[in-house]
Amino acid sequence: MLKQRKDSISQYEAAKRQDLADAEKFEAAVLAGYMPQGLSAAEIEAIVATAVAESGAKGPADMGKVIALVKPQLAGRADMGEVSRLVKAKLAGA
Repeated sequence: MLKQRKDSISQYEAAKRQDLADAEKFEAAVLAGYMPQGLSAAEIEAIVATAVAESGAKGPADMGKVIALVKPQLAGRADMGEVSRLVKAKLAGA
């Protein structure tokens, strides 16, 4: 729902409908209050590094193993697209 509000805000602002954009911003602020606290980049990197070590991942082919370990810890608390890119980068250097 929060992502939907952000998309609406950008569309309303592009259409010069600041009144509607302001209403969406208010709703987004209310929804954000119910979201779990996000993790910092350092915390995410530490969880990913631990998962890589625990899974014994050796390269990009083992990405599924790592994601399976980090997803329960990070779901709803981090952008999983960014987490996926981080895992891919760590495994490319592994």
